[in-house]
Amino acid sequence: MSATVYNFKRYELKYMISRTQYEELLYQLRNHIVEDKFFKSSISNIYYDTPSYKLIRQSLEKPIYKEKFRIRSYSPYPKAEDEVFLELKKKYKKVVYKRRIKSTVKQSKTYLNDISLLKEEGQIGKEIEYFFNYYNFLKPAMYIYYDRYSYKGANDESLRITFDYNLKYRDFDLSLENGSYGLNLIDKEFMLMEIKISGAIPIWLNKIFVDLEIFQHSFSKYGEAYKKTIKESIYDNRIIV
Repeated sequence: MSATVYNFKRYELKYMISRTQYEELLYQLRNHIVEDKFFKSSISNIYYDTPSYKLIRQSLEKPIYKEKFRIRSYSPYPKAEDEVFLELKKKYKKVVYKRRIKSTVKQSKTYLNDISLLKEEGQIGKEIEYFFNYYNFLKPAMYIYYDRYSYKGANDESLRITFDYNLKYRDFDLSLENGSYGLNLIDKEFMLMEIKISGAIPIWLNKIFVDLEIFQHSFSKYGEAYKKTIKESIYDNRIIV
């Protein structure tokens, strides 16, 4: 099966907002944004890491460069022939580079059982293969799920604003096909907003944020899930090394 490759480069700014702020913000943005083609989606992810969680530990130290790999599905219960993306996400000096290959659940398992097969999928496949070989032994480490509302700029399609809610995670039963159950990642009264843009945030948008007292918030879904997992291990006598 031939995969489809994608390449993205942008800034991603995150904000933790309440449901009330969300409603107020949508009203203020009513003349500036429109619903994206895929306005409402459900996103399932499996993050890969080393047995010692080296990737997420390094990421939480906020280095100038960091990278991660995940498998992503836009379904809460993907089946064998459903579409998934194998994603290599890098961040350097606050710029996010996302490179991904479109595949299926079934084919992705073939790739990850024999990572050398990714060479057949061009440059991005080779980069993913190199990533796995460099970290020597990567395995499924965390499942993260959330629902999302997506908007784009009414006059600037390079501006995207997403709102994630119903965030869940688990560090066991690490298969996309096993469904969207898990523990709550954030309080259900809050949403994670992300601004995705190729350059500086528009002045009009920044003014709205100031008026509504919405401030940028550093947040990593996988990072937060990992920290919660550490806390849970204290109570059930698990040890993460």
